Amino acid sequence: MQRRKFVKKGVLISLSTLLGAEIVYGKNLPMGYELLGLQDPDPFKMFDKDSQMVVLNDKPWNIEAQAHLLDDKITPNRYMFIRNNGIIPSNTSVDDWTLSFDGESVYEKKTFSLKDLKSKFKQYTYQLTLECGGNGRSEFDPPAKGNQWTVGAVSCAEWTGIRLRDVLEDVGIKSDAVYIGYHAVDTHLSGDPKKEPISRGVPISKALQDETLLAFKMNGEEIPLAHGYPLRLIAGGWPASASGKWLKGISVRNKVHDGTKMTGTAYRVPCEPVAPGEKVADENMCIIESMPVKSLITYPKSGAVINEGKSLKIRGHAWAGELSAEKVEYSIDFGSSWKECSLETPANRLAWQHFSADLRFPKKGYYEVWARATDSNGVAQPMVLPGWNPKGYLNNACHRIAIKVS
Repeated sequence: MQRRKFVKKGVLISLSTLLGAEIVYGKNLPMGYELLGLQDPDPFKMFDKDSQMVVLNDKPWNIEAQAHLLDDKITPNRYMFIRNNGIIPSNTSVDDWTLSFDGESVYEKKTFSLKDLKSKFKQYTYQLTLECGGNGRSEFDPPAKGNQWTVGAVSCAEWTGIRLRDVLEDVGIKSDAVYIGYHAVDTHLSGDPKKEPISRGVPISKALQDETLLAFKMNGEEIPLAHGYPLRLIAGGWPASASGKWLKGISVRNKVHDGTKMTGTAYRVPCEPVAPGEKVADENMCIIESMPVKSLITYPKSGAVINEGKSLKIRGHAWAGELSAEKVEYSIDFGSSWKECSLETPANRLAWQHFSADLRFPKKGYYEVWARATDSNGVAQPMVLPGWNPKGYLNNACHRIAIKVS
């Protein structure tokens, strides 16, 4: 008689995390059994998200915040967007978790246990801005394919981990290294174990920055499963797709990494401006690196009503990829005139910056408040949708909210 197989402890922990409760008789759970509680899941309970978050897709899970939910200076899990490409792994036991380094530009393959990484290398904590390259895609015309993000696919959490640079120095990389690519344990939507849902990376210069981390904590606690537990690459200021979740491998390449979603139109934009709807050859597409300058009004919520004669305090965040925001301005007359906001310095490089201003309106009526950030190179956000591209990336048009004075 064939011996009955049961799920391992690490799998039980992951499944309990997804369900939001202990599986009381989990030790009796046979391998391959699909729990009823996960067949019609409530994503807000499953991922510990606020019910005002917006689900864009469940195969894979993609969930965004609304602007007013992002008012915290450090984004808590309940308001953090989820962008997945495959199926969230169920077996993420830390007991036997390892990270391997290979590729053309290492002298020999080297593998670390998670315990080794945490104990051998110095730990650092940074606030780091992560934004989906397609944030704002819903505004493009003609429409671009993909999740129709509005403004909420951005966050700035506090990440704790070790510098990728320190580990690469320990591994030993060759002088011809030009790129790193990551590999993870999420499953392709087809279920084919030979296919990677996504395997992107960054140039070696980005990999060696102080703030590029192998992270195992988010906001002082273990990273939530949906955000990469137990180990995630964090490369702030670049499209969040460069920050691979559920990290199991790093390939050090002597060429631009050619993993899944590194080629064609994936996370690429035309190297030169094109007309809306125009087809662009792959060789004329450039990889997205540093994200453009952008700002977001997080208070008040769009549609707010105030009494005539009362002032209105607005606040929000600004960020600029590898750069910083030099100033943030607001307009209440559809961009005809602008006034400067108070702008805080970032907590550290690659963290977003907080702005605020006190507004007064001349009379009763309908108004729109627009926000415009300018980066440290003097480049300002466009007031309207920037240049069209086939996948609807890098929309950094001014954010605006509606206000009624009664």
